Amino acid sequence: MSNRWLLAVCCWLWAVGSFAQNSEVMLCRQREFHTSIPAGNYSGITWLGGNRYAVVNDKAEHSGFHLFTITIDSVSGRIRKARETGFYSSGTANRDEEGICFFPHDSTVFISGEKDNQVLEYTLDGRLTGRQLHMPSAFATAKKNYGLEALTYNQATARFWTTSELPLAGADQHRLQSFGRDLQPRGMWYYKMDDATTVQREGRTLKGIPAMTALDDGRLLILEREIYMAKKKIGSTVQCKIYIVSPSEAAEGSLLPKTLLTSFSTKINLTARSFANYEGMCLGPKLQDGRQVLILISDSQNQQYGILRDWLKTIVF
Repeated sequence: MSNRWLLAVCCWLWAVGSFAQNSEVMLCRQREFHTSIPAGNYSGITWLGGNRYAVVNDKAEHSGFHLFTITIDSVSGRIRKARETGFYSSGTANRDEEGICFFPHDSTVFISGEKDNQVLEYTLDGRLTGRQLHMPSAFATAKKNYGLEALTYNQATARFWTTSELPLAGADQHRLQSFGRDLQPRGMWYYKMDDATTVQREGRTLKGIPAMTALDDGRLLILEREIYMAKKKIGSTVQCKIYIVSPSEAAEGSLLPKTLLTSFSTKINLTARSFANYEGMCLGPKLQDGRQVLILISDSQNQQYGILRDWLKTIVF
């Protein structure tokens, strides 16, 4: 065998091996739709079926949610187009709304508020129903501006899950709290975030859990987000890690082991403007080959500095 042929074979084997290692999870390029999605503070997303999604805005004037239509390519999982189609208001003041989940049993949505640390139910035209998750008293100790954030519901397991952005007062671990379809608390487990990876320099680092997603088999996807804000903005980064945990395989009240599903980062520098503070995450449709689409939405702080964008991203696994 010639050296040239041997080199070609080795390169082919390396390429196949690399593809096999990365074929389980595919990170699609993030996209923004400035002509069809207005600048906002989008902090949570849930799939209503078809191409319809409900999205919360933590700085909207009123409590409620936006409706988005998002078209996803059924082969690649990439977002083809997206549009905001209206806001559905409850007529009450915004509660610093951070998480949202669809409740198919009653065709309603539940929304978590960081201001009141409550999870309230809304009809699909935005009205409050008067029902809510019965939160354990421990969540009253949530730190100001770092309270209830992540929220998810899975129809197959009939379980809601929520947690605070930072651990509750006096704790160094997050409390993952589940609820039954009757809205009463069920089991709880603990989760510990990774230590900060950003070298401390001029600026500040913010960490937290902004989103989680419940899977049909009882496992949870947990989004860990670490933001480094440089003093002059140039050099700022966001690091996102999505971990898998399995509460059903651990004793209630225990610390859950975690497995990394995928990770990625975005940034602002002299040539890149990809910085994206992802705060919302939900399951979307399955592709033709059976793979699952995960959808993330970022909070641009109303396109702050004229640089940040309202990014959407899909991950296929």
